[in-house]
Amino acid sequence: MEPLNASMIAPRRLFLALAGAFLCLTSWSFGQSTLKAAQTGGPAEYDVKAAFLLNFTHFVEWPQPPPERGAAPFSICILGDDPFGDSLNRIISGEAIEGRPILIKRIRKLPDACELLFIPASQPSQAAVLTQAGPGVLTVGEAPEFLREGGMIRFLIDEHRVRFDINRQAVEHSSLKMSARLFNVARVVK
Repeated sequence: MEPLNASMIAPRRLFLALAGAFLCLTSWSFGQSTLKAAQTGGPAEYDVKAAFLLNFTHFVEWPQPPPERGAAPFSICILGDDPFGDSLNRIISGEAIEGRPILIKRIRKLPDACELLFIPASQPSQAAVLTQAGPGVLTVGEAPEFLREGGMIRFLIDEHRVRFDINRQAVEHSSLKMSARLFNVARVVK
């Protein structure tokens, strides 16, 4: 077996991250209790969504932060009521993004310094919030109209599994660069 070189490490990490996300998807989709959790928005659904949020960060390239924020934590913001419970805290524990620790912020309004903004379906007037988020923020939501209103990634339940759709136009109009691999595993790219 030949030794790994630097050009082989990144694809292997990408493969492992995707494999882990799909393992979560597959194991989450079986069983009556899981079906009930998916229908009621129970903890199993948000464990999977939390894992996806973390994995999304590995497939998106953000612009360089300004010098005053260079060493600041990478901020994942949850707007309004937090449906994750402790799932997101458990998933990101000990993780870092580009050497920056991850900070979860539960916010009631924008603007706030966020790199990833999650907007639950319960949050009203999402179009206005998406406009305020800014071009360097990855926006993820759950509401059926989320992509039409300008959001980038929308979670949904399809055949008892957590899936996601991507609004390519919203991504292209941002200052973010999303990996083609993320587009390839999305259920729908609009």
